[in-house]
Amino acid sequence: MIEIQSVSHRIGQAQILTDVSLRLERGGVIALAGPNGAGKSTLLSLIARLQPLQQGQIRVDDMQLGQCDDRALARKLAILPQQVNASSRLTVRDLVGFGRYPHHRGRPTAGDRARVEAALAQFDLGPLADRQLETLSGGQRQRAFVAMSYVQDTDFLLLDEPLNNLDLAAARSLMAQLRQLADDQGRTVVIVLHDINYATAYADRIVVLKGGRVVADGAPAETVTAAMLEQVFGTAAPVHSVGGRPVVLV
Repeated sequence: MIEIQSVSHRIGQAQILTDVSLRLERGGVIALAGPNGAGKSTLLSLIARLQPLQQGQIRVDDMQLGQCDDRALARKLAILPQQVNASSRLTVRDLVGFGRYPHHRGRPTAGDRARVEAALAQFDLGPLADRQLETLSGGQRQRAFVAMSYVQDTDFLLLDEPLNNLDLAAARSLMAQLRQLADDQGRTVVIVLHDINYATAYADRIVVLKGGRVVADGAPAETVTAAMLEQVFGTAAPVHSVGGRPVVLV
C-alpha cells in the first residue's frame, strides 16, 4: 500500500499540492486525472522520490520515504516519468535491461536476461530488440520505456502519461496490457492520464485533482459525472454509460 499523508508542495511561489492524503491499496489500476497544472505529475514524482518531500509523509508498505534504503524501495516501486533521458544509440534490449539493475546491481544473471526477453515479448518488442532507439517511432520508444519499468518487477508501477506519442491502436493495446498486468500478476498500476475515457475504460479507481487538491476519488461510475466535468474541467460534456462504465462524449 502507498499511504500519502498531508502532503503539500511548492515550486517557487506556486503552490502545487495542498494537504493531499490518499491510501492507494495494492492491486488494480488507479488513474490520476485532472486538468493541466492540477498536480498529478508532481504527486507521482514525490511518491517515486524524484523530488524531495517538503511537507507530509509518504509510506510504501512499511517503508517511509526519506528514511528508507533507496535500493530496497527500487525493488518495490518503479517509475516512468514524462521525460526520460537515454542515449539514442542504445538498443531496445539494452534499454529494457536497465530495469533489472536494482536486482543485479551491474552483474546480470541468466535469470535477469530471461526476464528481459520475457518483457520484450510481453510488449511486442521482440522484432525491435536489436534496433537503436534513434531508429524507432515515438510510440515504439514509449513502449520500450514502459517495458523497462515493467521488468523491474515491482509491486507498484508508476506511469506519468505513458500514452504520449501513441496512436489510438497503440494506446488501447498498452492500456489493455496494463490492465492484464494488474489482473493476472497482481501489479498495482498508478497512471497519470489526460484522456478521461481511457481512465473510465481501464481503471478501477480514479483520483481527480484540481488546483493541487483531491476533489473526487472512487470508481469511474462514481467520479466521472457531468457535474464533475463542469466543476473540474470547466466543460459541459454529456456522460453516457457503456458496458457499465461512463463514457464522456467529446
